[in-house]
Amino acid sequence: MTTGCGSYHRGYTQGLVRAGGHVMSQVMQDQPSMLARADEIQRQIHELSKRDLQLWSIATLVVLVLTGGLLALVAPNLISGERMVRLGHAYLPQLFFGLICLVVLFNIYLLSQRSSLNSTRKALIGELVLNERLESLSLVDPLTQLLNRRALNELIGHQLARSNRSGEPLTFLSIDINDFRDLNAKLGNMEGNRVLTEFAKILKNIFRGGDLIFRHGGDEFLVVMPGTTEPQADHPLQRLLHAVDEWNAANGRDYRLTFTWGVAGYVTGTSVDEILRTVDRKLYQKMHNLAPVF
Repeated sequence: MTTGCGSYHRGYTQGLVRAGGHVMSQVMQDQPSMLARADEIQRQIHELSKRDLQLWSIATLVVLVLTGGLLALVAPNLISGERMVRLGHAYLPQLFFGLICLVVLFNIYLLSQRSSLNSTRKALIGELVLNERLESLSLVDPLTQLLNRRALNELIGHQLARSNRSGEPLTFLSIDINDFRDLNAKLGNMEGNRVLTEFAKILKNIFRGGDLIFRHGGDEFLVVMPGTTEPQADHPLQRLLHAVDEWNAANGRDYRLTFTWGVAGYVTGTSVDEILRTVDRKLYQKMHNLAPVF
């Protein structure tokens, strides 16, 4: 497959400005508020659990009061040895009326509080679930359904830390679709979006479930392959080239989808920015047929 020469270095920088710019700054500003709201919801749910305990404590106290009142009526008769409990007829109506009112009012209060607690708990849990779903969606590119630049910033650090701990290899594959801007300008955004979504589907079919696939620019993609050395990354890359050839054969359009790539293995202790610059440099060298500089 022939790889055309697109300007990845320029596209990478402009892609960050174009796709990152205002949207990324806004998303990163929203992230702390989303996480803070999630913590606040969990705190409120914990407070509701305390209110449940309070209700049960009140119920226990009422039962004890009623038991104490009953014992106060019965105890004198038990002490005197009388088998029958004697109560003044003048107090019986008031006693039973007060008892019934107390039980009814208490049950009304208890049921209303339980209903209020349950509805509040459901609302908080619903908001927490929605918040988590929004957090998840904010990590996914809506067009290609791949991980976006924000997800890259959050997940790559974990991959590097795990590689440092375990010593397992970690390889980065950077991909740039050739002449995509020309294609987009000639055929329109709709066709350009179709190419991006089709290429994203090919990527997801080729790479493993444990590999991380990002769209981190307009026509730029990054694949992070845990447990894979740089030579081992050639196998899925060849499969990707073959899959794109098959897609071009079945596409039936007057253009061909081609891409250029760069591969770099992670070196223990390297920062995220350093490994991204390394794979960026290798792709740039491949585009312009430059000799590697170490």
